[in-house]
Amino acid sequence: MSTPPSDPRVFFAAERTLLAWVRTGLTVMGFGFVVARFGLFLRVITVEKTPKEGLLLLHTPFSSIVGIALVLLGALAMFASAYQYEKFARSISPQDLPTPYNRAFPEILSVLLGTLGVALAIYLAL
Repeated sequence: MSTPPSDPRVFFAAERTLLAWVRTGLTVMGFGFVVARFGLFLRVITVEKTPKEGLLLLHTPFSSIVGIALVLLGALAMFASAYQYEKFARSISPQDLPTPYNRAFPEILSVLLGTLGVALAIYLAL
């Protein structure tokens, strides 16, 4: 029995999916950064009034916690997509992989950006 002809579209579809998850992870991380810094912005522009003058605005760490959680969620999305891509790429037969193509680059990019996301979350927490 002969093997079916090689179809590189299967591999490239998996790579496009990985890069779409990287794009999604970056978007979620960026939104998390904005949310975390928005609390700092509010703290800077808020003028605290004394209780006899009316409202007393206190800073709550809610926006920082939500922002850090979003940054970590974006990093997790990148790590999970890199793992899923690696698992799928190993399951493809060698004849279905494009020959002069290095499949490691998008995976390395995903892991590197996920690691930077974790570092950003640590920075925001401190």
